[in-house]
Amino acid sequence: MTATVRTVLTRDEIARSLRRMAHQIVERNHGADRLVLLGIPTRGVPLAQRLAALVGDVEDVAVPVGSLDVALYRDDYARRGPRPLRPTRLPVALDGRVVVLVDDVLFTGRTVRAAMDAAVDNGRPASIQLAVLVDRGHRELPVRADFVGKNLPTARHEDVRVRLEETDGQDAVLLGADQEARA
Repeated sequence: MTATVRTVLTRDEIARSLRRMAHQIVERNHGADRLVLLGIPTRGVPLAQRLAALVGDVEDVAVPVGSLDVALYRDDYARRGPRPLRPTRLPVALDGRVVVLVDDVLFTGRTVRAAMDAAVDNGRPASIQLAVLVDRGHRELPVRADFVGKNLPTARHEDVRVRLEETDGQDAVLLGADQEARA
């Protein structure tokens, strides 16, 4: 049995959401001077790169952007087993910086908790903020995104899949995708 797949964000809507989020990041932080954006692999990394470029365009500065692997910080290791390690690239020291963690989908909050632990293990940021393209609800931990592209109420059993040009060859957010849509 195949689930119905519905596009909830198109390429243009993703681009518009990221532009809005970039402006919100600049506004909340009174500029971009102390910012560093860290994407959570896999799709958080290209989203962080896009947001850094957009923030840089708004402020006419180069915004440091990197990646933060959370595999060793996850709390589901015993249940799911080891995950492949991805590179952590910190473009600057995190001490005193405003770290904006970037991920594609916020669901239970467990990945974000792991990312905060990883960030703090790599320095002492002035603050940590969270930017997500999609917030689908169903939190298991008290985590809230500071910048959200789209709030998307879902049923727990529904599947939200972010597709990005850099990783998947297209930009789209899909809802209700079954295993075939994941390929």
